[in-house]
Amino acid sequence: MGKVLMKKETIEAIESNNMAKGDVFGVAKIAGIMAAKKTCDIIPLCHPLELTGVDITFSTNRTRGEVIIEASVRNIGRTGVEMEAITAVGVAALTIYDMCKSADREMILTDIKLLRKSGGRSGLFERRD
Repeated sequence: MGKVLMKKETIEAIESNNMAKGDVFGVAKIAGIMAAKKTCDIIPLCHPLELTGVDITFSTNRTRGEVIIEASVRNIGRTGVEMEAITAVGVAALTIYDMCKSADREMILTDIKLLRKSGGRSGLFERRD
């Protein structure tokens, strides 16, 4: 999960598809999926994984001025895919920033963190905060 903090006017422009560069969430979703698939190419010592699914969702809270990004990544291997999910969220957030920077240079990318992980050697992890 991660957040992009921004002006409520920027969120309104995104939701009404009035950003100059186009469909912000659509492009950010594609960027996040591509990033998950290429994690091993951009983070040293991450090994390539055969991913079976990558889902990215966006929700907004105008009152708090935030876009919440969540990524869910799956594979059939024995290892976890948390690096791929976190990379997907980070790149989706960067894409939102890039597409909206002309309207809001004060945006902040924040709170990128693992919420839940299952499988792999370490088993289940669920964030409690």
